[in-house]
Amino acid sequence: MDLEDQLKNLFPDHVSDNIPEKKDINDQGIWLQDEPIICKYEKRKGKPITILEGYTGAIEDFKKLAKELKQTLSVGGSFKDDKIIIQGDYRDKIMAILKKKGFNVKRVGG
Repeated sequence: MDLEDQLKNLFPDHVSDNIPEKKDINDQGIWLQDEPIICKYEKRKGKPITILEGYTGAIEDFKKLAKELKQTLSVGGSFKDDKIIIQGDYRDKIMAILKKKGFNVKRVGG
């Protein structure tokens, strides 16, 4: 029994209308920001990688997003220096996934 149920038992006539709505959090609990996430392509040691940066929320949320992207795309990657690094050129797929989740995404480079 949570706090709201206990309050309903104590005050059955009371209607609570001051419950804050979480507009900035999507269904996975990841904070959505107004500024776009930068999605860019680089080559390191001759191999293509996709880099996501510019997330201003909690680091744990960004790590959760990195893990979900890697599992969805079935690729390797890492989280370093507040950047998600995905092995391979998956800019279009990543941008589609992030837009579906409600993020603004900006494509940088080629």
